Amino acid sequence: MPVAVRLALAGVITVVALAVALWPRESKDPAPDHQARVSSQISGELRAEAGLAPCPRPAAGAVGSGPLAGITLGCLADGEPVDLAAALAGKPALLNLWAYWCGPCAQELPYMQQYAQRAGGAVTVLTVHSDPDEAKALARSAGLDVRLPGVLDANARVRTAVGAPAVLPISVLLRPDGSVAEVVVRTFTSVDDIADTVAARLGVAA
Repeated sequence: MPVAVRLALAGVITVVALAVALWPRESKDPAPDHQARVSSQISGELRAEAGLAPCPRPAAGAVGSGPLAGITLGCLADGEPVDLAAALAGKPALLNLWAYWCGPCAQELPYMQQYAQRAGGAVTVLTVHSDPDEAKALARSAGLDVRLPGVLDANARVRTAVGAPAVLPISVLLRPDGSVAEVVVRTFTSVDDIADTVAARLGVAA
């Protein structure tokens, strides 16, 4: 075999060997499930300092329906999972979507708490922290002295389910059957503003 051919063949073999050596291997480690670990690093002390009210729990035999069916989120008060549709079934509800970094949300949340006190048990008021940073959600709630029950929605599942735009704050008014009466894309300016809107859309005076 001519020398030139042998040299060319050797070069081809070398290139193939390098390609095989450098070819990316499939990773044996599965992608980490960040959502599953969202609540695992939050201390009981931090939750206790926030002092949030317990999240609503499903009544016996409650069956969730509507756009929130199938969505389970962690409760900010204790980290336990909450089946939203089942927990809210049977009663009108007001969900307030917010985040610790949202200025208008900080102005609105105290009105939400005042409204919840006025409404008593007639309307379930639940905050939905639409950001993955649970520690900052708890600290912000404590700083505002807002003790409403809340859930952590790290991936904005509630906003997506109800078809709301990517802005905050947003309030979602739910009928007892889980259907959406209205998605309010604005900041409430007073407790009366909230009460009037809920009364008009859900028929519950407070």
